[in-house]
Amino acid sequence: MIVIDAASGVPPYEQLRTQLARQIRDHSLAVGTRLPTVRNLAAELGLAANTVARAYRELEEAGLIETRGRAGSFVAAGGEEARERARRAAADYAAVITGLGIDAEEAVRIVRAALAATA
Repeated sequence: MIVIDAASGVPPYEQLRTQLARQIRDHSLAVGTRLPTVRNLAAELGLAANTVARAYRELEEAGLIETRGRAGSFVAAGGEEARERARRAAADYAAVITGLGIDAEEAVRIVRAALAATA
């Protein structure tokens, strides 16, 4: 079940993306599960279709879902691969930060700023 909090400071697409990603990671949504169409989910949640499309696009870029043209969007098997890529990138980042002499707190602030810039 997806719940969008209109009073939240978090944009609706991010609330949707986060909740779907969590459900995929905890296997509430199994690999191969067909997701609702963008229009149907938008209508169900009272969101604009572009909002849902953005969440789906970001989930697809993360390897958590795949779109099969007119057949729809499905939970991808690559979610584990995406997390492994993220872990490797984090290890590489940690090595660079250590080599530059930047402390962990500053490194985390840099990552948060970079994530905020992509939102």
